[in-house]
Amino acid sequence: MNPYILATLLFGLGLGTTITFASSHWLLAWMGLEMNTLAIIPIMAHLHHPRAVEATTKYFLTQATAAAMLLFASTTNAWLTGQWDIQQMTHPLPVTMITLALALKIGLAPVHSWLPEVLQGLDLTTGLILSTWQKLAPFALLLQIYPGNSTLLIILGLLLTLLGGWGGLKQTQLRKILAYSSIAHLGWMVLILQFSPSLTLLALLTYLVMTFSTFLVFKLNKSTNINTLAISWAKMPALTSLTPLILLSLGGLPPLTGFMPKWLILQELTKQELPTTATLAALTALLSLYFYLRLSYAMALTMSPNNLAGVTPWRLPSAQLTLPLAVTTTMTLALLPLTPAITATLTL
Repeated sequence: MNPYILATLLFGLGLGTTITFASSHWLLAWMGLEMNTLAIIPIMAHLHHPRAVEATTKYFLTQATAAAMLLFASTTNAWLTGQWDIQQMTHPLPVTMITLALALKIGLAPVHSWLPEVLQGLDLTTGLILSTWQKLAPFALLLQIYPGNSTLLIILGLLLTLLGGWGGLKQTQLRKILAYSSIAHLGWMVLILQFSPSLTLLALLTYLVMTFSTFLVFKLNKSTNINTLAISWAKMPALTSLTPLILLSLGGLPPLTGFMPKWLILQELTKQELPTTATLAALTALLSLYFYLRLSYAMALTMSPNNLAGVTPWRLPSAQLTLPLAVTTTMTLALLPLTPAITATLTL
């Protein structure tokens, strides 16, 4: 792709998200989301591969449906209450409709099935943008419309953690595994959204850092399925020994960074007298942990000739920058001792 066109599209992507962040009016928020969608579509389809075109078409259809739902719900809210303000959502009907529209935008259960299919058709760089940046604008809107108590969010959160863990169990394609991992992490964020928005923000930030480092590792390895992970020890032994720690951090094991949001969310749920919800969420996290352990085993504990047949890659030096990977990996592994400072910063 022409660098000028790419720069313009990335600028549109950033501008769309920024407009949604800054808006207090539903029409402006909708416009920002639409700019965001229209900017990423050419980036998704730039490979001109049938898989990429199919993924782009699926993404466009789901996002267009969600945008139409969002516009209809905000118009309904204006009709019922006379308010276009995002903060003034009082009627339960438009609130529920907007929640489902934003759920479709991000890929929350039960309208999540497009996300693994779309991510599988994209290259790892575009998949990274879809799994991180594209979640920010809809999440900003969700944070604004949910100050009150809602059973819907608790049900959605538990459903997400369960389906995210369950869906990833049988997958062999890394992009689909990362999509289900994204769904499970979003479940934890949605679960705590109404009780502690600052914890949702913390969970989102840690998810972004961990996902960033995971995608960069797979990109550096040129890995798209489990079989290619098993021969990465011959190319990059140091990175191969660190990657299981990154994956276990995604799974939420102490003493890694991924444990921090899960620990604080479970603590907050028990404070809110929801011990059953906390127990169910902790148990569904074990499902996700299983497929992270499976990836760790394939990468670090299997060596040729025990692995399944995979094409041996050329051992050429990679042109990819390793500084972002080094920074995000350090953050993924070592932020747990800073928990008090981070939580104090977020609650200011």
